[in-house]
Amino acid sequence: MQSDLAIAQAAPLRPIAEIAQQYGVLADELIPFGHTMAKVRLSMLARLQARPNGKYIDVTGITPTPLGEGKTVTTIGLTLGLNKLGAKAITCIRQPSLGPVFGIKGGAAGGGFSQVVPMEDFNLHLTGDNHAVSIAHNLLAAFIDNHLHHGNAIGIDPRRIMWRHVVDVSDRALRNVVIGLGTRDDGIPRQSGFDITVASECMAILALARDLKDLRARLGRIIVAVTNDNRPVTAEDLRCAGAMAVLLKEALLPNIMQTLEHTLCFVHAGPFANIAHGNSSILADQMALKLGDYVVTESGFGADCGMEKFMHIKCRASGMQPDAVCLVASVRALKMHSGDFRVVAGKPLDKGLLSEDLDALRRGMPNLIKHIENVQAFGVPVVVAINRFPSDSEREHALIQECAMAAGADDAVVSDVHARGGEGGTALARAIMKAAAKPSAFKLLYELEQPIEQKIEAVARGIYGAHGVSFSAEARKQITWLNQYGFGNLPVCIAKTHLSLSHDPNLKGRPTGFTVPVKDVRVSAGAGFIYALTGDIRTMPGLPSVPAGCHVDLDEHGNVVGLF
Repeated sequence: MQSDLAIAQAAPLRPIAEIAQQYGVLADELIPFGHTMAKVRLSMLARLQARPNGKYIDVTGITPTPLGEGKTVTTIGLTLGLNKLGAKAITCIRQPSLGPVFGIKGGAAGGGFSQVVPMEDFNLHLTGDNHAVSIAHNLLAAFIDNHLHHGNAIGIDPRRIMWRHVVDVSDRALRNVVIGLGTRDDGIPRQSGFDITVASECMAILALARDLKDLRARLGRIIVAVTNDNRPVTAEDLRCAGAMAVLLKEALLPNIMQTLEHTLCFVHAGPFANIAHGNSSILADQMALKLGDYVVTESGFGADCGMEKFMHIKCRASGMQPDAVCLVASVRALKMHSGDFRVVAGKPLDKGLLSEDLDALRRGMPNLIKHIENVQAFGVPVVVAINRFPSDSEREHALIQECAMAAGADDAVVSDVHARGGEGGTALARAIMKAAAKPSAFKLLYELEQPIEQKIEAVARGIYGAHGVSFSAEARKQITWLNQYGFGNLPVCIAKTHLSLSHDPNLKGRPTGFTVPVKDVRVSAGAGFIYALTGDIRTMPGLPSVPAGCHVDLDEHGNVVGLF
């Protein structure tokens, strides 16, 4: 089979304005970026306000291997399948970070014949939103140090500055740095560091903001430091929020592209799925729901991470509710959850994962069953999509289908969208249409008025399957501070590994009897959630021994090669 890049580059592209028009977007509502990308003005939402929403589908997954199990491929392919059946379906996905693109994972435009194109533009600069987030974030960082340099009138405690710098590449050497070295004119020396751009609270805000006014207000609420007398210091206090809003004004407008089968795709925002909510923007989803019969959006990582935050954070902020969930599973990931195999990024797969092994598959099945239960906990129908790989056997697929249906899934369907595009997704699309037609019984696992500890425990017990939660002395101290300053009624965002249902990446399958250790509890006041740290969460990835960027180059004709 051809490489993803070769398939994408061979595909004929249509003008994005032509595709947008077919979905009901007016020409004067577009800001073109060449012929194949555009931004959509927010005025479109006002024009279509009275139009009913389409069906809202969230795509999530089981606990993945480090290689990923094909959620984005399935998200795009499911949309293609829905369109093949005559529905007007739209994809909504996040914009990737350049860190993974040039690091381990590569791009995030899908794969095979289920891609968003041009994949080079998708995976690289797109319309510059990520760079706008970087500049807005770093402007606030500069304002902090400038305030210290000019006398520190607010009384910021230099040891309690939480706002670091960001850059959109993976560079472990920048995780911890000392800034302000040199002469007295070069600033106040202090320890700081860099995060990757998608970990910025500005990115989380971009994904949750409802309009420019909301964006501006959220930026002003960002807490960057604490004073010597223990009060929070905000971007508004530093008089920086207005300038940040100006820098993010155009980035707030959702981007549109096309799939290989010329269907519409919104690509907007890219927040982390651990310290943030890991979902594309509310604005993109709202626009798509006014334009399409079905909107297929994707949540980062598994149902215990991105989907849980989709429900508790994004749906709360937007007021929208999903009609169905597509849960992606793969044979290789379920075999890994047997405990017999290890999957290491950059190394060849164990041969046992590539040959039929029904016993290992059966022993890994509890992970799938728990994720089905996680979706059902929110009262939403769930369809399991078995993402086909060439090494799979029909008996392995049949076993997954049998176990998924016994666990209460509405359906379990083999998806072959990587190899066959929309034709390979029609069976999945039919199952999703049937599930989404059911009456809604949507519910959440906790109320905002509950104490912070109870909200964290509700997720840990109900979604992870934990025995309980332990809070460090520092975490309890922080919870007291959060309650004192009025942040106790925010939703919680638990930062944990995506490689296990638990907090420990080494615990595979369906762990039981474990206690989730909460080391610290912090607030993203602008984004509007509290986040609990359950381990050492890396907000600045490192590059592998052979980064993906080693293979990226230009050929003699100036075409991009080596991107995947």
